[in-house]
Amino acid sequence: MSAGLWDWGYAREVLPTLLDGLRVTLLATVCGFAFALVVGLVWAVLRRSRNVVVRQAVRWWVELIRSTPLLVQLYFVFYVFPEIGVVLSPLVAGVLGLGLHYSAYAAEVYRSGIDAVPRGQWEAAKALNLSRAQTFWRIVLPQAIPPVIPALGNRLIAIFKETPLLAVITVSELLQQAKLLGAESFRYLEPLTLVGAIFLVLSLVSSRLVRRAEVWSERTA
Repeated sequence: MSAGLWDWGYAREVLPTLLDGLRVTLLATVCGFAFALVVGLVWAVLRRSRNVVVRQAVRWWVELIRSTPLLVQLYFVFYVFPEIGVVLSPLVAGVLGLGLHYSAYAAEVYRSGIDAVPRGQWEAAKALNLSRAQTFWRIVLPQAIPPVIPALGNRLIAIFKETPLLAVITVSELLQQAKLLGAESFRYLEPLTLVGAIFLVLSLVSSRLVRRAEVWSERTA
């Protein structure tokens, strides 16, 4: 039954297909975010290297990633990598692109947290004969992470909202499924509206969770 332009029957019909696309979207979001967290920490650690060549190389690499559009990076990973023998499936290429792009932002978040740890912590650890590595991993990093959890959570939301870009490399994520449904039926109102509603609800829920994480980090600071 339809009401004006909106057809509830068609909306119910396309919803299962959209939920299949949502599963791909959530998978790309979670995997891309996990990749960004790990690689971003690597960049942050290397940025503190005593080797000036390593330190500067990582600095410029991070700036390069942050200064170029995610869309260009996705095209590069999916279409250029095969020319050098690295062939990736669309989803893997999408996860890699998202992860690399947001690893640069995660690195800056980590760096701000690390720099916020009082210098006295390093000096106290040195007085206890702890190595630089032991000081970093056992003392500094556990203090640096909690305050930056809200910022990292915001990056998770950003990745989620960027997943529609994966459609350009043929990933069947949520928006791509809506576009295909619209092309088949010549009805775009219902699938695109449902996509917008899904993104809105999940973004609001995620923002609420990030706010709770922020309150928790303030209490533990």
